[in-house]
Amino acid sequence: MPIYETVVVVKPQFSDPEVVELIEKTKKVISGEGGEILGEDKWGRRKLTYPIKQAREGFYAYLKFQAPTQTLGKLNHHFRVVDSFLRTLTVEAKERKLKPAKAKAA
Repeated sequence: MPIYETVVVVKPQFSDPEVVELIEKTKKVISGEGGEILGEDKWGRRKLTYPIKQAREGFYAYLKFQAPTQTLGKLNHHFRVVDSFLRTLTVEAKERKLKPAKAKAA
């Protein structure tokens, strides 16, 4: 199964407990489709670079999960139906290979 990363920005009018509840519902959508949550990070309220739907800030959250490909359709449907998200982005996590550092000549 592929590994995915999702970042969501929740509308600012929601309280912190409401945001946690939204994230839990999103995690249930993933796990309900046979996915497994690998990591979660709540970045908190941050100012947006530019206004989105008259909002100047939003609550950012990050999820890393492993799931079948068809789960993405259900997840995108969840994001469209629930009117609480300003923006969402889901990408497939690629392994990053670091180049070895060049040795300095003495």
